[in-house]
Amino acid sequence: MAGGTYAALSGLQTRMEQLDRLAADIANAKTAGYKSERVTTNAAERPSFGKALQAAIDVTPGPGHLDFRPGSMEKTGRDLDFAIEGKGFFVVDTPQGARYTRNGNFQLAADGTVTTADGHPVQTANGPLKVARGASGPVSVSDDGTVSVGTQTVGKFRVVDFGDYSELQREELGRFRAPASAQPTDADVSVRSGVLEASNVSVVDRMVALTEVARGFEALQRGLNILSTELDGRAITELGRR
Repeated sequence: MAGGTYAALSGLQTRMEQLDRLAADIANAKTAGYKSERVTTNAAERPSFGKALQAAIDVTPGPGHLDFRPGSMEKTGRDLDFAIEGKGFFVVDTPQGARYTRNGNFQLAADGTVTTADGHPVQTANGPLKVARGASGPVSVSDDGTVSVGTQTVGKFRVVDFGDYSELQREELGRFRAPASAQPTDADVSVRSGVLEASNVSVVDRMVALTEVARGFEALQRGLNILSTELDGRAITELGRR
């Protein structure tokens, strides 16, 4: 295979991955606490390809860069909507272990456990946050994250932070996974109720990026067609000489 053809194909694959990431950002523009991601490309030399390709250059996805800048605070008035002012994450217990989120759109399960929208318990320092049977009244939260129902205190959100956000890996619904080497520390933040942190995705910015990547994809497609046509022409010429 000609090296130029391989470079064009790897470039197409990389841009397809970029399109997927941009599409995910746009689809989550309304997801509370969601963080957008910047993507780049790298040109990587592949010495092991030298015998098979005329030029051993591979276009690969560059490291993604999550944008942790806060979204705007949007008042909802809903009792179980919470937002963190400052750095930090709510802690959620999932079957895969602890996960971290700034999406404070919580629900109340039948047994009184406060959960994420998909049913994972939200954590305090002493386990899941639960509303005791018989507790009634408006839900309120103090600045330090202590939650009360009426006059009864039901628990305090565990809010943590990390020294290096680059180690966090994004999962669905705006959640993040931390490697074992990243130890969370308690965060000194304020928690507000009846408010959600909006996604920090700028749809206009993402649409501009989407257009640029799509144009690059189309240019590579045209280049690949030209290379294929040239290769066919050479093959016909060589066969005609024999």
